[in-house]
Amino acid sequence: MTDAPPLTPSEAFHLLLAGNQRFVAGAPQHPNQDAVRRAETTPLQRPFAALFGCSDSRLAAEIIFDRGLGDLFVVRTAGHVTGPEVLGSIEYPVSVLGSPLVVVLGHDWCGAVAAARAAVTDGVAATGYVSDVIQRVTPSVLAARAAGLTEEDDIIAEHIRHTVGLLLDRSRLLSDQVAAGHVAVVGLSYRLADGSARLVTARGLPAEAVTSGSDA
Repeated sequence: MTDAPPLTPSEAFHLLLAGNQRFVAGAPQHPNQDAVRRAETTPLQRPFAALFGCSDSRLAAEIIFDRGLGDLFVVRTAGHVTGPEVLGSIEYPVSVLGSPLVVVLGHDWCGAVAAARAAVTDGVAATGYVSDVIQRVTPSVLAARAAGLTEEDDIIAEHIRHTVGLLLDRSRLLSDQVAAGHVAVVGLSYRLADGSARLVTARGLPAEAVTSGSDA
């Protein structure tokens, strides 16, 4: 593990997509899930991607991308809404652990997005701290409405793009790493029915990497 050369953002991106393709095909390899991997990752970790996803119970990152111990540094919140703790948790694997890829993972049938749509269209208010989650998703719903987007997939994609933009706008560390070519930030939309992850937006990947990953 320590002797392997670091991955480029493109290599990390395609490694992630390859795992998802195995999962979709029903042929997972379950890499890095044995006792040897457990032992070698005990003193250190070097995840090849930081994954910021929705907390939905159906979005278990290591499963849907067919990865194992030490591969992904996973941060999850309902509706993948951001705050200082989230930004710090994403900056950590990039700045300290050397992760070359940051992924924002959204999905269809997202309860947080559905609740935000209901709040905007019908005035349905959430209670407790759930309302804070809804408020943070609402700007994406409003932006989609302003753009004339009404289909669920389009609204989900807008929310994923919005989250990617927020990460880069709020984190100078991330934006500097992307500008320097050391890190890429991508947004993926996961389909619950077939298990596939579709590329929505990418910052810091070369055009050929984006094109080859667009059918994921």
